[in-house]
Amino acid sequence: MNLFRLAGDMTHLLSIVVLLLKIHATRSCRGISLRTQELYGLVFLTRYIDIFFRFISLYNTVMKLVFLASSATIIYYMRFHRVVRTTYDRELDTFRSWLLIVPCFLLALVINQGFAAVEILWAFSLYLEAVAILPQLVLLQRTQNIDNLTGNYILLLGAYRALYILNWIYKLLTEDNYRQWIVWTSGLVQTALYADFFYYYFRSWQNNEKLSLPT
Repeated sequence: MNLFRLAGDMTHLLSIVVLLLKIHATRSCRGISLRTQELYGLVFLTRYIDIFFRFISLYNTVMKLVFLASSATIIYYMRFHRVVRTTYDRELDTFRSWLLIVPCFLLALVINQGFAAVEILWAFSLYLEAVAILPQLVLLQRTQNIDNLTGNYILLLGAYRALYILNWIYKLLTEDNYRQWIVWTSGLVQTALYADFFYYYFRSWQNNEKLSLPT
């Protein structure tokens, strides 16, 4: 594992810590898309299904368990916590998740690294993760009320993906026959979706203004 991969993993983990901190400390999930969180939950379930029959390393196993558990915790808070669930922007978080799930699954059936079930689910998780942030971005456009913790959460998610791109470049330069076209393409699409948010985040920070996205 190289430094870029480790930094990417830690940034991803930090993004989840920030989101859990927001929900737990403020007893509110306002501005957070349950649709996006459920899509991430599906990403983790389909990507880490190999945890039951394939051991790579202790670090790998622990990280998989952490992401699965944290995703389940966030969804529980938003759906079932007696206080937090009342703050959910249900009327605004209306993105139809199936519009992302179905095309990603069909794409995974056609383009994958092997037509075994595990490989199809792995490809599906990559395609879905690339677009899972869309309901969150749409919600933020509708609410125009982005608090600091929510903004930092999304910034960290984008930073995690950017660090993974550096990880791929490093591996491409240092490892023979390193080619992962599905991973690369999905990652670039995912990073591109954050570009607009990055622009408005840093502009608001530079001008000392409240963060908002154009409708």
